[in-house]
Amino acid sequence: MLRFLAALLKIALASLLTGAGLSIFNISSAQILEQAGLTPDVLWAYLLRFSNWALPNILLGSMIVLPIWLLTYVFLPPRERERERD
Repeated sequence: MLRFLAALLKIALASLLTGAGLSIFNISSAQILEQAGLTPDVLWAYLLRFSNWALPNILLGSMIVLPIWLLTYVFLPPRERERERD
């Protein structure tokens, strides 16, 4: 869990520094989107379309993957690292 939080902190710090650097050169997110041929509304529509496609497929896949993972986790013997802790 600590590694995950450290990674999130690093991503947040990198994003902050990148945003500060871009603002020094007076570059905004709207300008970057314009260069890509997008507007914030079009980008939002793409994100909604993607989520409407992805979420049902994620739920469908998880109905198969999670039970298999749970059975594997319950019935496989512990690995060497876990035995050394006990």
